[in-house]
Amino acid sequence: MGSPTLIDCDPGTDDALALLLAFGSPELDLRAITVVGGNLGLDRTLPNACAVAGLIAAPPAVHPGADRPLLGAFTPEPRVHGADGLGGVRLSAGPAPRAELAADAIRGHLRASPTPMTVIGLGPATNLALALATEPALAARIGTLILMTGAWGEGNATPAAEFNAFNDPEALAILLAAGAPTVLVGLELTAQALATPARLASLRARGTGQALAAACDIQASVPASARLGGVGAALHDPCAVAYAIRPDLFTTRAARVTVDLGPGPSRGRTVIDRWGRGGGAPVTLAETLDADGFFALLGERLARLP
Repeated sequence: MGSPTLIDCDPGTDDALALLLAFGSPELDLRAITVVGGNLGLDRTLPNACAVAGLIAAPPAVHPGADRPLLGAFTPEPRVHGADGLGGVRLSAGPAPRAELAADAIRGHLRASPTPMTVIGLGPATNLALALATEPALAARIGTLILMTGAWGEGNATPAAEFNAFNDPEALAILLAAGAPTVLVGLELTAQALATPARLASLRARGTGQALAAACDIQASVPASARLGGVGAALHDPCAVAYAIRPDLFTTRAARVTVDLGPGPSRGRTVIDRWGRGGGAPVTLAETLDADGFFALLGERLARLP
């Protein structure tokens, strides 16, 4: 039996591949999927999570979460994910979501788990922050909190900010201050997981299952990133799941992080201190990725699925 795990996400093309990677990985005992708005509104991210879960025989429960950040509104990204969030790839509806809300489900699973849980955050941090802000002691029930968020250089939502951090910086600040052992998987790391046409063709060649085909079709819809030279698109969220499965594919360092909560052009910027020069919340920062090993892992695990 794998490590008890919960994934909070906002599907989203790369979230879909991250979920499928988790489904195919016995190292993770995935107890629940909680869903937040972000890449698109909750009216799209929630059915998308259910549809992706429906690609496997016994999916975990899917819970609806926040449809807005702690302040203001989410800024969606349909240019990357398409108007439906899955690049126009049609999937069956999948299982209905549970009535229990995400923050309640997160707290319930943390309380009930016999061992500390792995929690993987792939979207804006709203659901996770709400759960821990209302019961802070539960941070001690998290073995590892893996967040796909932030950047120490240029952002992708704005020149200063990475998308998830920009969409709810207050929630991210609350979550970082909660004290759970945190791994930060940011843009400099995910840029190394570049899905080029050649790598996508190699994934397709792994098998004929519906989950693998859906993953490849979804990723093929994502436009190449001008920020990354126009040769492919970064698989952001699968990197966070891969860290939970194969941390040996990564190098890391201790760092500290603060989040810019101001109203100006730097809002959502994660100020990452890699050299011990200042304050901020302590994190383990993922710095480098064995990209060939990552894509081999992704292909192998997707090929296991029906």
